[in-house]
Amino acid sequence: MLALRLARGAHPLVLLRRLLVAAASGGVGFLLLCALAYALTHPGDRTAALLRLSWCAIPLAATVHFAVAVAHTDPSTRPRTGLSAVGLGPGRLAALAAASTALSGALGSVLALLFFLHLRGDLTGLPFDGAARELLAAEAPLPLAATLTLLALVPLTATVAAALALRGRDAARDRAPVRPPGGLPWGCALTTAGLAVGTFTARAENAAPLPLPKEFGAHPAGVLAGWALTAVGLAFAGPALTFFCGRLLQILRPGAVRLLAGRILMEESHRIGRPLGVVCAVASAVITAWALYDTGPRPFGPLTGLGAALVVACTTATLLTAVAQARHDRATATEELRRLGAPVGTLRLAALLRAAVLLLVFAPLTWAVATLAALPLSR
Repeated sequence: MLALRLARGAHPLVLLRRLLVAAASGGVGFLLLCALAYALTHPGDRTAALLRLSWCAIPLAATVHFAVAVAHTDPSTRPRTGLSAVGLGPGRLAALAAASTALSGALGSVLALLFFLHLRGDLTGLPFDGAARELLAAEAPLPLAATLTLLALVPLTATVAAALALRGRDAARDRAPVRPPGGLPWGCALTTAGLAVGTFTARAENAAPLPLPKEFGAHPAGVLAGWALTAVGLAFAGPALTFFCGRLLQILRPGAVRLLAGRILMEESHRIGRPLGVVCAVASAVITAWALYDTGPRPFGPLTGLGAALVVACTTATLLTAVAQARHDRATATEELRRLGAPVGTLRLAALLRAAVLLLVFAPLTWAVATLAALPLSR
């Protein structure tokens, strides 16, 4: 009940973020129900049904990542002086954030179910009644237990992840700060291992295929495992690379603008670095797919397009949420600089420098990873 009252009185931007989480949850829920419908229409093909269900793990992970980022930026769950006296300590606030995440995810799952039933023709009176009867197995009844389990997957996973992340954030305040250059060796190792696995398995003759949700099944499962390792490696290396960008701005006798921009990047590397690495990984995957299938036929179905759109949208929204939160956290310092007479143009120029140096470092990295990943697949 308290989570509902906090949601009603939240800022419009906070409500918009929660609605975006609900929309992403609804998209993943619809994909899961479509995988269930395929299993109902093809009861003898368990392997294909499980593969379709496993492909939903990618948009599910992106949605959970976005939900955790939104829970981190929820102003109603930040510790404040005096709240512990009324029973709202860090643990209670983390529980409230988890409850808000559960509400958003549950709303999306309900909407996904209604839309799925509407396209099946089970709900009538609206446009596009039964428009996808054959695709969504309208002639077969939906198993209640399986439907509820799949719809509960996104809210439950996002809730647990948000609770654990917020508890970890509260515990991290009491520890010494960890420098972000620390994740660079792991990031480089995982990225290199991912590219090596993808190259090796792409050239293997007897590798097991892992088809996409329609007809694409030409490449082995190891290629996708290599892509996953590469994405994790870039996420690990993101904070260190962002920290390096801040150092890069401060070399060769920096002025006030470069010094300010570099210090801000170094300070915010732990917050925006990992979302930057994830966006870099997703962008490299998109470039690879476009380079491989731009000239030939595109066997990707509409469900594959929906899953890809969810991944791109969630990762981009996670990065924008982290940037907005970082800007909010340094609002006090910005006001102090303005009070001391810093021109507004200087602050804007510092922001442009930060964006430029991040683009200068991450864009070639994205292109290089995409090129190396596509090279063995194009032969």
